[in-house]
Amino acid sequence: MQVSVETTAGLERRLTVEIPAEEIDSAVLAKLKETAKQVRLDGFRPGKVPVREVKRRFGASVRAEVVGDVIQKTYFEAVTQEKLQPAGMPKIEPKTDEAGSNLEYIAIIEIYPEIEIDGLDQISVSKVSADISDDDIDEMIETLRGQRKEWVEKEGEAASGDQVIIDYVGTKDGEPFEGGSAEESPLELGSNSMIPGFEDGVIGASAGDAIVLDLSFPEDYNSEDLKGQQVQFKITVTKVNAVSLPELNDSFYEQFGVKEGGEEKFREEIMNNMTRELKSTIKNKIKAEVMDGLLANNEFDVPSSLVDGEIDRQRQAMFKQFGGGQNLDPNMLPAELFKDQAERSVKLGLALSEIIKTKEITADADKVKAFIDDMASTYEKPEELVKHYYSNQEQLQQIESVVLEEQVIDHIMALAQVTEKVCSYKELMNPEPPAESEGEEKPA
Repeated sequence: MQVSVETTAGLERRLTVEIPAEEIDSAVLAKLKETAKQVRLDGFRPGKVPVREVKRRFGASVRAEVVGDVIQKTYFEAVTQEKLQPAGMPKIEPKTDEAGSNLEYIAIIEIYPEIEIDGLDQISVSKVSADISDDDIDEMIETLRGQRKEWVEKEGEAASGDQVIIDYVGTKDGEPFEGGSAEESPLELGSNSMIPGFEDGVIGASAGDAIVLDLSFPEDYNSEDLKGQQVQFKITVTKVNAVSLPELNDSFYEQFGVKEGGEEKFREEIMNNMTRELKSTIKNKIKAEVMDGLLANNEFDVPSSLVDGEIDRQRQAMFKQFGGGQNLDPNMLPAELFKDQAERSVKLGLALSEIIKTKEITADADKVKAFIDDMASTYEKPEELVKHYYSNQEQLQQIESVVLEEQVIDHIMALAQVTEKVCSYKELMNPEPPAESEGEEKPA
């Protein structure tokens, strides 16, 4: 077998493989003889069919089968011989395939990049910390109450924070427009769910009032027919509701799994949940900064086949997340939607794998157990969850992969430039968006 390798572009390699004719012809003859013993043909006794008759009838298909087997076998021998690491399946292009002539084919592949991790000591990471105060717990409790609010009909004028039930008809140039009308539609005033001026125009109205509002759709509205257009809404208020929050009592606490201990136990559970969320947020923030720094200091090409595979994985995940039906094809989602994130994921996977390999990092059994114990602590019967993970090899390997990634991040953190920062719980969990620079164009 003769093999030549040509670098075409980037990570793509073009292998030309040539197999001696006698090797192919002898394999074809052996296959014909084997077939002659097994095939049943009219006019011939079982096992006594002449090879020439089998060749006449099945020669082409037998040769195709043999050639396919030889290509598969020699392809793996060729990449091993040339010390190549293919990423994905090859594209095989037959070149010559005639009896009595050498078999020649071309295998076009992508290989994994050669990566040398560098610049870990140049990565800057801000290690934040925050304390959870009683005020933070109070605010979280009010948020939970708000999630379970009820609306109670009230008399008098509607105020911001109230809910109104309205009928409305929107017109442009005197004609109703699509999506501009509704009946018995609930609207929470102050939610900013309608175009500017709509909710403000309803504030102060009472049940039975009729309102006419002349408004304009925003210039960046998502409908080409309506963006920037002047319209008129005729609104009838049928009901005004005020918010009613649930009382802090045993019935409320029980909705969150606190059956005993009253307010003290409830606040303790809230504190525990907020602590877990805080810990997770800090961990994710550090991870994001470490990963950004790792990629910024290590630039390399990635195989397009791996990126395509990651695009398909993300496409399937999004399709399932939004309840894709059985009759819909996930490929209807454009690949460009996932390309940047897919390339990032593949790059990070290759970079982390290289660190794991060169530093010989393995998942620490104690850290794996601690990770599972921490997850199980939120369940009513934690010991059952622990037992489940250790009895399911596939899920245990998933946990080990997560822990292994955390160990790699710890390794990078030990080399990186780390600064510590203390902030409030609210600042960390609900960061303010960055201020716009003067003269900077605001995105739609």
